[in-house]
Amino acid sequence: MTRTAVLNVVGLTPGIVNAAPQLARWAAGAALARIRPAFPAVTCTAQSNYLTGLYPSTHGIVGNGWYAHEDAEIKFWKQSNRLVQAPKIWERARELESTFTCANLFWWYNMYSTADLSVTPRPMYPADGRKLPDVYTTPANLRDELQRALGTFPLFNFWGPKAAIESTRWIAESAKHVERKFSPTLSLVYLPHLDYNLQRVGPGDPAAATDVRQIDEVCGDLIAFYEGRGVQVAILSEYGLVDVDTPVHINRVLRQQGLVAVRDELGMELLDPGASAAFAVADHQVAHVYVNDPSKLYQVRTLLEKTPGIEQVLDSEGKAAHHLNHPRAGDLVAISAPNAWFTYYYWLDDERAPDFARTVDIHRKPGYDPVELVLDPSIRMPLLTVGLKLARKALGFRMLMNVIPLDATLVRGSHGRPGLAGPEDGPVFLSKQKSLLPGPVIDSIGVYSILLAHLGIEHGC
Repeated sequence: MTRTAVLNVVGLTPGIVNAAPQLARWAAGAALARIRPAFPAVTCTAQSNYLTGLYPSTHGIVGNGWYAHEDAEIKFWKQSNRLVQAPKIWERARELESTFTCANLFWWYNMYSTADLSVTPRPMYPADGRKLPDVYTTPANLRDELQRALGTFPLFNFWGPKAAIESTRWIAESAKHVERKFSPTLSLVYLPHLDYNLQRVGPGDPAAATDVRQIDEVCGDLIAFYEGRGVQVAILSEYGLVDVDTPVHINRVLRQQGLVAVRDELGMELLDPGASAAFAVADHQVAHVYVNDPSKLYQVRTLLEKTPGIEQVLDSEGKAAHHLNHPRAGDLVAISAPNAWFTYYYWLDDERAPDFARTVDIHRKPGYDPVELVLDPSIRMPLLTVGLKLARKALGFRMLMNVIPLDATLVRGSHGRPGLAGPEDGPVFLSKQKSLLPGPVIDSIGVYSILLAHLGIEHGC
């Protein structure tokens, strides 16, 4: 087998490749294919398509989160690899070559998998309310080894208002460490940096140029490192981002028609999905809409089709046509207009918003919240305010890190819709093994067979 490193550069598009000097030079000697993105075009679905060669209708990853009917809870960013209901690429490769090894470096669903080596974010949550940066690794002792060598994983630079290049650099350095020590046959390396400001300011903002330069430096260094060790490099992305200016508060639309139920707790409102006739799980430009009362299905669909900012509502036939007909998917799936995206907001008065709404809390929020990338602009002295809160927490006092605004118009970039936009947009696959790319456009599930071919395995062998 041919040792291969796959760099997953989130948000990379043909236009960004051309604007990144080191990537552009490398790409000049490579072939570039555009990827017809997964649907929804979000991280967990895209990666699962790539690693299984199957659609969500089979592997079950219908988004970054979904409603679990059995316990009536909305679950986002779960980590067990057992949630992916299909064999993975490393399992197929190992069937054909017993010496094959795979290192999964921050691709999602990275816990309890059959990959030989893994590193993934896993904060510690002591009972006093603290959130402490940490990682989960296989083998377990790699956790301490990496953090001794590289410092503690910079969790607060991985997501939240401080999300920045430091976390991507740490991941890249961890990939080098794993390569030097273990020399895996396949290295899967997740490089998320572009995702941050492209959501904050939008891909069309000149401020994004700094982020392109930073990720270009990391990629250039990793490419030189791997190729210097005789490892071939493939570069891909999961989606391209688009400029947006219209948040769609889909749960508020449903609530105003009496379909969403909430529970009052200490004067705050919590979404009660099990008691709701219908509610939406928002995930960028796609929302899964679960209708617990089947008699309301036509009402809900008609209501959403008339809602500004919603371009399309998929029913059972529509879900099947998009390979999204899986029990985890919503009864209906809403797709936003190109310039719009879905919030999870369900309260009608900000004074009644739950306490976690103004914090970074990716597990308690019943939907994806990109506003977590932004510090509340109404805070007059943000550095002092955050510093005092952290000092209180360090002293053992319980406190709320309520520094996230409730203004969804602050988000300027999103993704998730089906299909390809313009020729400079959308995800890409880059490889110097030009003969292995079947054409200028490949389907998301086709990435699986192309990666196997890079390893020297023909799909179906």
